[in-house]
Amino acid sequence: MAEVEFTIGHKEYRIGAQDGEERLLQRAAAILDGEAQQILEQAGRTPEPRLLLLAGLMLADRFATMEERATKAERHLNRLQSNPQRVEVPIIPSDLKEAMAELAARAESLAERLEEQQTAG
Repeated sequence: MAEVEFTIGHKEYRIGAQDGEERLLQRAAAILDGEAQQILEQAGRTPEPRLLLLAGLMLADRFATMEERATKAERHLNRLQSNPQRVEVPIIPSDLKEAMAELAARAESLAERLEEQQTAG
């Protein structure tokens, strides 16, 4: 069993960790310390129990918000998966565009000639 040392707020701690879990514990401690540092910046020196309580509450609030967002995202994903809508976006090749423009010009020309013939006749 390894021992992990870290600081939260203004106090150092040493905790035993299972082999291989040291990095996880250090990461968790760093997150908790980040919250504690924010509290210390705003409130100044705070007793350890209160500091840990406030930091824990801030993290719990953040966790609850993220959990709620994840639940909404999962519901949205499930709706999309249960009712997929196929969307196709046509891609018109440039040579087809040119051919269509030429046909349109010819049709206009024919329409003009037909009008001229009807007016003359």
